[in-house]
Amino acid sequence: QVQLVESGGGLVQAGDSLRLSCVASGHIISNSPMAWFRQAPGQEREFVVVMHWTADSTYYSDSVKGRFTISRDNAKNTLYLQMNNLKAEDTAVYYCAARTYYSGNSRRPNDYAYWGQGTQVTVSS
Repeated sequence: QVQLVESGGGLVQAGDSLRLSCVASGHIISNSPMAWFRQAPGQEREFVVVMHWTADSTYYSDSVKGRFTISRDNAKNTLYLQMNNLKAEDTAVYYCAARTYYSGNSRRPNDYAYWGQGTQVTVSS
């Protein structure tokens, strides 16, 4: 059973930075596309970024491009999301997600088989 556990959320001011972490069980982060999604109250889950399991391709949503950076540490089975220049509209619960082994990248939540419990990010303006 794959488990994903996020951490690193919090309350920050606009313009601040945060780094989210997602610790995965097993070696899924090096064998599956890994993504971050977010969900604000009353809204649908939104794609943020995905990294291919080969790590040779990443795709960001236009709303975070240039401000957020995805990375991973295979030795620690950990996925990261560095978030800089945060804005009030970035406020949401952030989720780490994984597809099944050796799948392709996807921006659709329904394509992801495994999810973490989420971590709250709140940005005050």
